Amino acid sequence: MLYLRLISVTLAVLLLSGCLYPQNERRENQVPNEAQLQSVQTAVEQYQENRSVLPIKTREADTPIFRKYPIEFAQLVPGFLESAPGNSFENGGTYQYVLTNVEEEPLVKLIDLRITQTIQDLERRLYSYRGDHEFAPVEEVVGYELLKLDFEALKYEEEPTVDSPFHPTHRLPLFMKTDGSIVIDYSLDIQYYLEEYGWGEFSEGDDLRWLLVEHAPFVPAYSAPQTVENGEVIFIEN
Repeated sequence: MLYLRLISVTLAVLLLSGCLYPQNERRENQVPNEAQLQSVQTAVEQYQENRSVLPIKTREADTPIFRKYPIEFAQLVPGFLESAPGNSFENGGTYQYVLTNVEEEPLVKLIDLRITQTIQDLERRLYSYRGDHEFAPVEEVVGYELLKLDFEALKYEEEPTVDSPFHPTHRLPLFMKTDGSIVIDYSLDIQYYLEEYGWGEFSEGDDLRWLLVEHAPFVPAYSAPQTVENGEVIFIEN
């Protein structure tokens, strides 16, 4: 009987392990991983040294800077990297790996793709509304070429926001540019990073989105240039 009980316990442990492993693996794919970032960074550097170009996908010249240089893992695997990271979009994860500072010292950063779900839903509602009214429902002008939408007219029960990749409790508002594109307001994150890290080499008037990039593994995707003026985070006029 003792022997049978031991077998039962062993089988139960194995079954639980089998059930839990995929969950743990999925959970790991939802968070940034320093080891994975470093392995991709090393692969990119080796590729550039070997090929004299960067392993990036081609994007239009006017693509916003933080989405302009996505890494193309097909160029890195298997010669420079065993496989795309488990948390990458290409491998079923929630992050897109991109490069910044490509002209001088390319750095690997992340875009949290979960924010795109909220933006795409807003874009769908805007498209539907414009189909009926031929214009977007604007509530007020909030900055240079930036508009706050009437979210009630777009049939939202509450104003849509996105989770900040830079701070665990920040919820960031969304605005619309006059060209129809959606912009995330990173003011909360910028203010927090200024208090946490100081100005460093930045000064009033500089684009402080780069302060976020300097101190985090992420880039502020779907953003517009922002700075501080008279102690207040504002959008920079182009």
